[in-house]
Amino acid sequence: MDDDKVSFIGFVERDGFDKDQKLKSDLYPSDENGLSFLELCCYYGSVDCFKFLITKLNPEITPKCLVFSFLGGNQDIISECLKVQIPDEICMEFAITSHNIDFISFLMNEHNIEINLNDCADRCNLHAFLIYLDQTNDVDSCLACSYAFNISSLCEYLIKHGANVNAKYANKTALHYAVIFSNKEVIELLISHGANANAKDDKKYTPLHYAVGNNHKEIVEYLIYHNADANIKDKRGFTPLDYAAMNNNYEAADALISHGASFVSKYSNKNIPLHYAAINNSKETAELFLSHGALANAKNYDEKTPLHFAAKWNSKETAELLISYGAPVNSTDYNENTPLHFAAINNSKETMELLISHNADVNAKDRNKDTALHFAAEKNFKEIADILISHGADVNATNDKKQTPLHIALSNNSNETAEVLISHGADVKAMDDNEITPLHLAVDNNNKKAVEDIISHGADVNALDRDKETPLHKAARKNNIEISEIFLLHNADINAKNVNNFTALHIAASYSSKETSDVLIAHGADVNVKDKNGNTPLHYAANKNSKEIAQNLISHGSDVNAKNDKENTPLHLASASNGKEIAELLLLHGADVNAKDEKENTPLRVASRNKSKETAEVLISHGADPNDMKSNCKII
Repeated sequence: MDDDKVSFIGFVERDGFDKDQKLKSDLYPSDENGLSFLELCCYYGSVDCFKFLITKLNPEITPKCLVFSFLGGNQDIISECLKVQIPDEICMEFAITSHNIDFISFLMNEHNIEINLNDCADRCNLHAFLIYLDQTNDVDSCLACSYAFNISSLCEYLIKHGANVNAKYANKTALHYAVIFSNKEVIELLISHGANANAKDDKKYTPLHYAVGNNHKEIVEYLIYHNADANIKDKRGFTPLDYAAMNNNYEAADALISHGASFVSKYSNKNIPLHYAAINNSKETAELFLSHGALANAKNYDEKTPLHFAAKWNSKETAELLISYGAPVNSTDYNENTPLHFAAINNSKETMELLISHNADVNAKDRNKDTALHFAAEKNFKEIADILISHGADVNATNDKKQTPLHIALSNNSNETAEVLISHGADVKAMDDNEITPLHLAVDNNNKKAVEDIISHGADVNALDRDKETPLHKAARKNNIEISEIFLLHNADINAKNVNNFTALHIAASYSSKETSDVLIAHGADVNVKDKNGNTPLHYAANKNSKEIAQNLISHGSDVNAKNDKENTPLHLASASNGKEIAELLLLHGADVNAKDEKENTPLRVASRNKSKETAEVLISHGADPNDMKSNCKII
């Protein structure tokens, strides 16, 4: 930066100096990969340090070196970089930025690189701008970009030389640019020469939209006085008044209203400005609208009022204003949501308290029969739940699926809110329309803490859902040992059967849940219990090739020759799935190698038809007849 060669040499000659290292800092341009020492010398014009690096270390002169050299402004560095790099448009951009007319002329004359008019405007480089004008005589584009210099005489000169006042550059007219930069004198000049006050850019913004965005009341009034349409819409259908509402631009809004801007959309599916004021908590602008007759209960396309939006965005001050103008606190939208529902699901605590203080119904239900408390439970908004309950919200209210807020909380692992609900009397035994209890849901989410909390408040560990599954069945399916043990310690029925006569042990075996099956067996689960198809847990272990589960089952008395309803033994199932190790284990413990199912299929036939070569070899080595491999068979 200071081109201190002596200090730089001392730095470079230290042990461990890496000439290729990259540096990043807020002091120079940001770059994803960082900048080299040589690139920084170019950027700062540090010619002595640059020459030292080139002479002693010979680092690579990169394209960035050349680009930055036009910013650094040192001719010697530029010349050195030009020996290995070819300049491009970025070099011209940086030359314009540096305001060095010699660099600009050099790039134009020696390398045929054109001046970018937009760069001239952005960098406020009048000299480069005039060179561009002299070269191209593009008076239309130059007029549009002349805003950068705020020189009305320049605009007048261009107009006198044939510039079209409504010509566009980068999709905007000169009037757009003049308004964006609040150049009042230029605006008046352009209008006096016929500039279209309703010209639209690529987003269909008019100059009036931009004037409102700047909250420039004087320019807003001037444009409207010169025929700007106060109700004109942009590409998204927003009027200038909409933007005034969004940005709480009171003065611009006042000017628009005084010149006939409408509060009401011509389209039934649109928000009115008051909705936007509520979204952005633009209280002053909202009050202006209301004082001029805007309806506090106006509804948009899905029947939301401004108060719904105020609740959603926690715009408390605007909500209070709306209520003072008669906005109904229990108004419902298309989905029958009240403002309180929106406050709950968006954690709008302050606005919620305001609504309740004005008699909002804390138990109002939406189209799905959810209350605000259901929403708070879904999002785990503990404080919101506290507020609602303290004002009479029903902790056991049910929606159209018969789910209570506690069901919703546990479906979403909302532990803190669940605790609040339980502490205020939520029914831990409540069943939804699938007969699922909160305890079932806690298990589904592997939520040990909730399981313990619910049980401590009296939950039924043997509650059956519509499929007759207990929470223990679900714990087995999740292979959750800790939760399974909690249930067993609280006298869960270890052999309870679901609609398919599955016990928890059947499920553990069918899901290869070794740890859970071990726990169940250790607590006395029936190892020979059969499901509705006559399968024992060992059948499922054999089918899944779960050797360790099978071994534990057998060691606790599981019948290796048990037959299901189709008279298949575990060995038949192991043979079908090429469970070589399981087959060996079963045979070692007395499985009948020639057992037949209801279709006279032996395990060997099953292995053959299922191409279970390794298992077939094991069966033959244990006495199966090699000739018994002919009939077409399959396990069903």
